[in-house]
Amino acid sequence: MAVPAGRSVVFVTGNAKKLEEVIQILGDRFPYKLVSKKIDLPEYQGEPDEISIHKCKEAARQVEGPVIVEDTCLCFKALGGMPGPYIKWFLDKLKPEGLYKLLAGFEDKSAWALCTFAFSAGKDEPVQLFRGITEGHIVEPRGPRDFGWDPCFQPEGYDKTYAELPKEVKNTISHRYRALAAMSEHFSQTNNTSPESKKKKPQD
Repeated sequence: MAVPAGRSVVFVTGNAKKLEEVIQILGDRFPYKLVSKKIDLPEYQGEPDEISIHKCKEAARQVEGPVIVEDTCLCFKALGGMPGPYIKWFLDKLKPEGLYKLLAGFEDKSAWALCTFAFSAGKDEPVQLFRGITEGHIVEPRGPRDFGWDPCFQPEGYDKTYAELPKEVKNTISHRYRALAAMSEHFSQTNNTSPESKKKKPQD
């Protein structure tokens, strides 16, 4: 179900940098205005898709309107996909150095970053998921420390970590970019094919 044209959508985040990056990646392609709101959601456990759906449903219930929530996983191949959705807690306790050291006993340093954006048009509405994956390797941390685990993730085909790459480069290859591109494309198509999109509506 699409959001009526001209509406704003609540993006659940208290992280100004994340909001800035999302708006920068979406550019003018996204037909709705993003408004950030910090909501304390329960820390769900389970597989990434389950977690995203639960978080989105709870956010839609609290906001009582259209919401987007994002969930990010960093998955180490040698650890069977862990830390996965629990990366936030691992990073909090271990910092990027500790994440790198987790793989000290393994030859395989490959990893993938998974970003899932979940959208719901409102309370009791279905949840749609949009995913983006970037393959890479876990390396000794390099670069600025202002964005989570970026210093220890080196995307496939690059000799720089996420943290070392210029923002405009990172924003064209990142897992977040890929998930947002999928979401943006979906809404552009929905908006273009909807008869409602032909009518001009006043801004909220």
